[in-house]
Amino acid sequence: MIAYLKGILTKKSPTEIIVDVSGIGYSVSISLSTYERLTEINSEVFILTHHHIREDAQVLYGFSGESEREMFRMLISVSGIGPKMAQTILSGIHPNELIRTISTGALSSLTAVPGVGKKTAERLILELRDKVSKIEGSDKIIDLPNSSSSVRAEALTALVSLGFSREKAEQSLRGVLNNAVTKNLSVEELIKNALQYTGK
Repeated sequence: MIAYLKGILTKKSPTEIIVDVSGIGYSVSISLSTYERLTEINSEVFILTHHHIREDAQVLYGFSGESEREMFRMLISVSGIGPKMAQTILSGIHPNELIRTISTGALSSLTAVPGVGKKTAERLILELRDKVSKIEGSDKIIDLPNSSSSVRAEALTALVSLGFSREKAEQSLRGVLNNAVTKNLSVEELIKNALQYTGK
């Protein structure tokens, strides 16, 4: 099993990175929480991984910290929550916030994530409430520099990767930008707001 990767970051997007380790490029699926902590392209990166093996594929999921990886593994231990859904949840709710959400039984925050219905949210709270308190807090969020046109394009790509149709993703982004106090949002802020917008 691959526990972590240390190499050169050759590509990054809000949902995927490629890490060159001694000439081999590893594709790693990531959440927004990890994306916001990434170094610049062509610099060295260290990323924790969860190696998910299926009959038809092997997928690496990457995390910037141990607390997020623990949260991911707890999520996929719940019946009905697969790796892609776990990553969607971690993209919509920061790990620290997710711990609080589950601990306090805040159903509305969970059901605001696309694909998470009331029964799934209730199951998450029931099965993980006692477990999440044991996860140590992750590092403080680091904001990324912003440029509106590229940010919108990256946000659109991420939403489509998370399962939205292109039309629905564009509609959500327009709704967020039209109602935002400031148009100068980071990729992570824009996507999180779009996820919440679609949950209304």
